[in-house]
Amino acid sequence: MVKRTAHLRAPADFGLAIQQARLARGLSQTELAADVDVSQSTISAIEGGQTTILVRRLLELAEATGIELTATWEDDDAPRG
Repeated sequence: MVKRTAHLRAPADFGLAIQQARLARGLSQTELAADVDVSQSTISAIEGGQTTILVRRLLELAEATGIELTATWEDDDAPRG
């Protein structure tokens, strides 16, 4: 297993981290959406970096207070099936 880390500075960074972690777990957008009770189109929008007021505000708050947001996930090298 390889540990991956991404710095989150923009909504697109957040979306890419979600996408990479989802793929590392072998999940489709539809499966992830079902797991968290949202639509597949919501997952697609998040992964596509479409901003939301909440994500944008959280990133602004983090920057204003000197907090560094990072995402860490494990990439399993096992074949996905």
